[in-house]
Amino acid sequence: MASSRSVDPGQLRAAVLAVSAWLQGDAPDPARPELAAAVRLSLRTLAADAPGRTVEVRVPPFAAVQCVDGPRHTRGTPPNVIETDPRTWLELATGRLDWATAVADGRVSASGTRADLSHWLPLIRL
Repeated sequence: MASSRSVDPGQLRAAVLAVSAWLQGDAPDPARPELAAAVRLSLRTLAADAPGRTVEVRVPPFAAVQCVDGPRHTRGTPPNVIETDPRTWLELATGRLDWATAVADGRVSASGTRADLSHWLPLIRL
């Protein structure tokens, strides 16, 4: 049985397609609800693909998830934190940007020994 947190692949694809032209630089900024849906569904997909509570991935202002198997974090700021903006996150999630480049360019803040999502990215290819 599917978890209440699982993501329908068709729903994820539709949400990301709705902002795809913007990611390519061919359209103006998407409406906030469209952008929020794409970010939230892709983060939930990451959490389903890499279950655990070792790494917290934050994409303000829309969502944060805990993922990656390993030592469980229970209080305060997690030791492994990844934070980025919505555009960068969606570029990573769709394979338009690779992990190493995003970190090297300062588009992703990644702290902690397990704060590396390169194994799970991209989440979707359009």
